[in-house]
Amino acid sequence: MEDTSDSCSEVVLMESSSAEQPSASSEGRAAGEAKSEDPAENPLLPEATGTVHQGGCKQQSPPEQSALKEQEQSRLAWEQPGEGQGNHGVIRNGQNVFEPRAPFSALSQSTSPVINDKYSTSPEVRHSEREEQTSQTTVLSANMAIRTVTGSIIEDNETLRRTRGSFDETVQSEKLCLDQEQFPGKGVQQDYRMPDVITVRVQTDSDSFQDVAVKVERPTYQKPFLGGFKNRITGVEFHNAGSQTIPKKRPDKGVQIFCRETQTVFEKNKPQQTKNTTSTQMTKIGVYVSNRTDKLISPGKYLTAEEYHKRRLEAVIVLQTYFRRWHAINVVQNLREAKRLRLAWEAQEELRKKKEKEEKLRREYERKVNPRTKEDFELLYHDLELWRQEETERINRTLTGAERKAAFCGVLEQEAELIAAIGRQKLNASEENQQKAILHFLDKCAQPKRWKAYDGKITEMDTQYTLRARELFEIYSNISMNGIPKDERRDVLLTLRRTVKEHECKLTQEIVELIDREVDLMSREVKEWNLEGLRKRICTLFLQYIKTPKFNPEVARILKVPPDPLKLYKNVNFCPSCENYLPSTEFPIPADSHTFGRCCLCCKLGNEAQQRKSFLKYKLLLENLRKSEADYEDGSKIAFLVQHHDLQYMIENIWDCQSALSACSDLYDLVMVRWDKQHEWSPWNTILLTEDEADAHLKLHSLQEAYEAVFIHRIKHKHIRAKNYFAQIPAMTPFLHRSDNQANEFLIATPIPTGTKT
Repeated sequence: MEDTSDSCSEVVLMESSSAEQPSASSEGRAAGEAKSEDPAENPLLPEATGTVHQGGCKQQSPPEQSALKEQEQSRLAWEQPGEGQGNHGVIRNGQNVFEPRAPFSALSQSTSPVINDKYSTSPEVRHSEREEQTSQTTVLSANMAIRTVTGSIIEDNETLRRTRGSFDETVQSEKLCLDQEQFPGKGVQQDYRMPDVITVRVQTDSDSFQDVAVKVERPTYQKPFLGGFKNRITGVEFHNAGSQTIPKKRPDKGVQIFCRETQTVFEKNKPQQTKNTTSTQMTKIGVYVSNRTDKLISPGKYLTAEEYHKRRLEAVIVLQTYFRRWHAINVVQNLREAKRLRLAWEAQEELRKKKEKEEKLRREYERKVNPRTKEDFELLYHDLELWRQEETERINRTLTGAERKAAFCGVLEQEAELIAAIGRQKLNASEENQQKAILHFLDKCAQPKRWKAYDGKITEMDTQYTLRARELFEIYSNISMNGIPKDERRDVLLTLRRTVKEHECKLTQEIVELIDREVDLMSREVKEWNLEGLRKRICTLFLQYIKTPKFNPEVARILKVPPDPLKLYKNVNFCPSCENYLPSTEFPIPADSHTFGRCCLCCKLGNEAQQRKSFLKYKLLLENLRKSEADYEDGSKIAFLVQHHDLQYMIENIWDCQSALSACSDLYDLVMVRWDKQHEWSPWNTILLTEDEADAHLKLHSLQEAYEAVFIHRIKHKHIRAKNYFAQIPAMTPFLHRSDNQANEFLIATPIPTGTKT
């Protein structure tokens, strides 16, 4: 033991909280317990309160004894906290006060930790360095033999843990310094600071313990006093744990909830009659009241209840009369306004229809004057046939003999001239159409890749093949352009020459030779009209160069002729009229045919030479029908399988080229719609109506309520005729079976009521 430890000692005092208990008994009990029990097995109770005093080497003076008595009295004045309340230690004037029910208490540097051994679940604080220091500082010096009346002195090699107090005793230690020269005055003891992490031993079983690391949370602010207990003498506060703990938050339901008592208003009505004090003044002795404003009232005629109700009834009748008049005026005005609007709408509709008809005739006349498409030339040949029939009928009706033959010869010559004029127009139109078709073909090759994203936006992407096709398209447009200066023409030819020189073959060599020839002729000042043939040859060969997939890979996707010749032998058929082998798409297949007949070109030539019919109206009807079926978006297929020849047969032979309701015979105004809009369109589920009638028909909810039974029977008969005709087409067979099954289900689901006559 060093000198410093010999010069200081600690005095441990056990003070009873009872005023009547003698100090000698407490002294003997503390000494006996300290000798009989093991220090490790009998730690200090957690309820004991220890106060550490640090000072010089001296005995207890009377002021110190009076301070101990005051602490005993203050402890008697404490109020016991309830269950669930925590106690907090308060340190004042260099003393560490250990309150009851604390999990553990820490003394200053000269004391050892206090361990609760009363309950099996209490933690044990272990800190080896702190224990070693405490044991060194608590060993009493050999030359120290001081005893007080209420305490005992710790012997050598004895720690503070050996001291044990009862539940109602206070353990007090005091360090006395014997060496006044080396330690003059009272030594200043540093405040104890608990570490951030401590190790707590917890008993998990009867004979097993577990060390748990506990993190100490330090308060960042002084908690306000919101409830608990307070020592009125010492001012020590014991906070109520229930009022100091943050309440548990309820889970958020997403709905704002209010209390019914604070959000509900209860109303209560109570009638109350207020007082109205009045007074009258009469004439008497000493009082004069003027009667100038008085009125003389005489009783009138008595009115009985019957007379009263009669007068009320007459008044009500008068009111009703005026109201009905006002209402009738409003109704008439509304009807008049509705009639005016209806007449205005009808006039507007008539004007619109008249304008549409005039516009239709104007477009038809324009197509006949300047024909450009196949349908335009069909109209011309159809009108030519109508003119020939009218002239033939007129000649047969008015002329006979030689005059009749001469008239027929004149009609034949005029017909031949008209056919020749139509042929010349067809040649001009074919050249223009061919050039437009070539440009459209090249533009289609040069189009970038497009696809639609999930948000509806169109994305475009250029590939190396589309860029190559666009470059060739631009060169072809410049080559086929007429009327450009010679310098620009020479630059275009040089660009074309560099482009085709990339590939060495017979075709490119021929193009290069023609380009050199044109450049040489242009240098010799040759006229442009003399170079037209050469330029057409260059354009034709360059177009052949563009259509070669080897030089333009993008064109392989659009060419009708596949690169592999073996694919041509799969769907090839023989035309007996022109004796050519053509793909199956070039043959029209009527509904009543079982073999391939003439090709489309031969049928077209035969129609122009003999029948001269126009299918434009039927094609327009079929186009409108397919558009209306596509709008339903229910997977209709039959409308896209039917051809215009089949539709022509239906309109001419089944529906008699007229509307089923109004008998309108203008095919430009007629449309074909569904008879029952709940099922897809088919030849046995259709009706021919005008546009206005079709709009009204599609708005019906029940056909049986809207039409008479005779009309429905007539429509069903037409459907049966159409079904028998289209049963010859193999592709229509599955649709026919499906319609039969639907009809059978309808008959089964709708039983026919039966009864007997009485």
